[in-house]
Order: sequence, then structure tokens, then C-alpha cells
Amino acid sequence: MANQRPLPQVTLLKAALFALALLPFVRLAMLTVNSDFGPDFIEFTQRWTGTWTLTLLLLTLCISPLRAYTEWHWLLRLRRMLGLFTFFYATLHFLSFIGLDNQFVLYDIARDIFKRPFVTVGFAAFLLLIPLALTSNQYAVRRLGGRRWQELHRNIYPAGILGCLHYFWLAKFEALLWPLAYSIALGLLLAWRIRERKRKAIPMPPDTTPSIKPLRFYKQKPPG
Repeated sequence: MANQRPLPQVTLLKAALFALALLPFVRLAMLTVNSDFGPDFIEFTQRWTGTWTLTLLLLTLCISPLRAYTEWHWLLRLRRMLGLFTFFYATLHFLSFIGLDNQFVLYDIARDIFKRPFVTVGFAAFLLLIPLALTSNQYAVRRLGGRRWQELHRNIYPAGILGCLHYFWLAKFEALLWPLAYSIALGLLLAWRIRERKRKAIPMPPDTTPSIKPLRFYKQKPPG
């Protein structure tokens, strides 16, 4: 069976989504070149990349409920790109931590990871995203099999929880509104998935199961 080509409209949407998802990086690069990032470049870079990581992660999780409610199955073709951009900004966030904050000094990096709890949970979230990015291709799906691939990619849920916890932990009291908003959005998306799994796992009621009667065979009497 020949492979189906993506619809032209979907191709245009993917191109537009790619450009939009790249805008925060372009904005960060322009601010860096112009030195227009405020008094603390390191803090600004970490917050910028971290916020966009969580934003894109939530957008990735929005695809399934949107597809369920609208029946727009082509939305699934956008999910992989959103997931890879999530990892892209997570990598920038991690690089800003090990490079800008710790100058790539291994001792300082390890000390922060093990002694600062919000860094620990953020690092754990990043580690969970690595295998998801590496297996976001058709070869990995064929190699792992659909069921194992889906089980692996459910790690996006704990990664999102750890990411929100990381955001909460480092935010100041007067700035808790944003991590709270991200956490509520994540909670709603996870609640929808839990409800869907329970709905699909409901067994058939016993009274609707047709009863099976044994077959009986009778010998035909010979004609008299």
C-alpha cells in the first residue's frame, strides 16, 4: 500500500507552526545581540527558555483532547513537532544552567543538582524528555512496537509534573500566579486522560452479555 502524502493544508500548518515555535529562540537571540535582556542575563535566559519549555509541553498535551473533541485527526501530525520543540527549549534551558550559571564546571553542576531541590527535579524532568526526543521517529515506533512506544512516551506526564514543581520551587511568592496557572492547566489535561482511560476500560455489564447455550444433537430415527 502506498504511503499517503500529507495534505497541502497540513503541510502549510506545519510550516507555520515551525516558524511560530522558533520565534522565542529568535527573540532571545536578538535580545542577546542587542544586550536588551535586563539587569540579569542568566536569570532572564533561564526563565525565558524554561517558560517556553512548559508552554510547548502543555500545547503538546493539548493535541489529544482537541482531536477527541473536534475529530480533526490531522492534529496528530503536529504533535511530534511540538514535542521536539519542547525538548529543544528544555535543552537550551539546561545549557543555560550548566554553561551560563556554572561555566561547565562539573563539580559545581553536580553540587547544584544534588544540593538544590528545585534543580534536582528540573534535571529529572529533562532526563525524562531525552528518550522521548530520541524516539520521536517512525524507525523507533517500528523498532519498539506501538505499545512499548506509547508506554515510553507517557513519561511526558511525570516530566510535566516535575517541570511545574521545578517552576513552583524557584518562583518568588509574589510571582506564584504563573506556576499555579501552568499547574492547573497540566492538572486538567491529566484529569482528561485519566477519565478517558477509565471510560475505555469499563467492562460490559454482565446482564448485557448474551448467554451461550450448549448445542444439542439428536439422532434422526430411521424410517419405519
